[in-house]
Amino acid sequence: MVMTNRSELHKAPRSPSQLAAAKAIDELRDSGALDSLFSKIDAGELQLTGEGGFVPGLIKAALERGLQVELTEHLGYEKGDPEARFYPNSRNGSSPKVVSAEVGELDLDIPRDRSGSFVPRLVPKGSRRLGGLDDMIISLYAGGMTIRDIQQHLVSTIGTDLSPETISKITDEVLDEVLEWQQRPLEALYPVIFLDALIIKIRDGAHVRNKAAHIAVGVDMDGIKHVLGIWVQQTEGAKFWAGVCAELANRGVKDVLIVCCDGLTGFPEAIESTWPQATVQTCVVHLLRAAMRFVSYKDRKQIATALKPIYTAATADAAWDELTMFAASPLGVRYPATVKTFEDAWERFTPFLAFPPDLRRVIYTTNSIESLNYQLRKVTKNRGHFPSDEAAIKMLWLAICNIEDKRARARAKERGGTRETTRKAAGRLVEGQIVTNWKLALVYPDRINPHL
Repeated sequence: MVMTNRSELHKAPRSPSQLAAAKAIDELRDSGALDSLFSKIDAGELQLTGEGGFVPGLIKAALERGLQVELTEHLGYEKGDPEARFYPNSRNGSSPKVVSAEVGELDLDIPRDRSGSFVPRLVPKGSRRLGGLDDMIISLYAGGMTIRDIQQHLVSTIGTDLSPETISKITDEVLDEVLEWQQRPLEALYPVIFLDALIIKIRDGAHVRNKAAHIAVGVDMDGIKHVLGIWVQQTEGAKFWAGVCAELANRGVKDVLIVCCDGLTGFPEAIESTWPQATVQTCVVHLLRAAMRFVSYKDRKQIATALKPIYTAATADAAWDELTMFAASPLGVRYPATVKTFEDAWERFTPFLAFPPDLRRVIYTTNSIESLNYQLRKVTKNRGHFPSDEAAIKMLWLAICNIEDKRARARAKERGGTRETTRKAAGRLVEGQIVTNWKLALVYPDRINPHL
């Protein structure tokens, strides 16, 4: 029986380039070519990174070699070729150029030709940064670091000093992608859509104001969540949400089965004006908060316990009976505002009671989008405010891309069946898990149409 190392079971599959690099390093190690290098590192005569390090020097040598190859292809003959005098163009030395890279600043010698027609592709003319550095800056920005923080981080880690204006221009390069993402076509049917707003601080003229970043999250037929768009407005209101729903419909969303939202006045009517057949579910957690707004602190636990039978009832009729019993109890008599809160929201509160228990856990609350908002707040809390609406949307989009990438990797690991990611519980329609379509088909048999 062959025993397998446990760590090998959890290794992610490597790309062909990673395998080739590992093979080359193994060959160098086995041949002893790295022994002298390691001895110099151990003796302190050589450092790997930083100014004058081995890695920057290796990258410099590789880039200059690549540039020489490009020039050879451009001229049509090798360096030192005795037939070179018969060619109309020739080499003309080199010119120095400093470029910023992920490992620091590199002093390159860019080869030239006499006619001045050589245009390098590896290090384009006018370029002062290699592509990997731009990716690093955008990644740091997406992680919540400010422009000044990124500038200080680059100076302290790789010795590259970029101006705040340059870093800002690099991050602005994603604005076209943000616009394309915001206008992308959507699927015709989403079983569930969550709507909620996140409050962020944005400069408005000479003042910094709280603005609402409206976020829509749709769950597709495979049970995977997608952020459908981000819209920034002065305040959260039903009128603006009606415009958001209309925009989603214009981008291809023909029908939605269930829309989960908070208890904002006029919100359900705004949704139904776009999708008349949609079931609007008011968040039960928001409803409970509103019901206990004027409850004394010493009575909160008792009220919460007394209200639980209402939203866990088997049917809407049973829930009404529980509410009637609570209203007649001493706590209900003491806090009539709590009873009235449930009575006023009854039509929007009860729809989830008609669903099976598995689906109830998905739609009874907007916690699914609240978890996304929590992760976005971790990114935005380091900033005092955003200079503009566009900057706020750019930052939120980059953070959402990171979050979705993490979830995609988690789903890939789950499909691979590794020990840490294999789920024991049945899948649900949240966080990339799946609710089988037959459950939805039982509830909406006439609206589940794969040809939409």
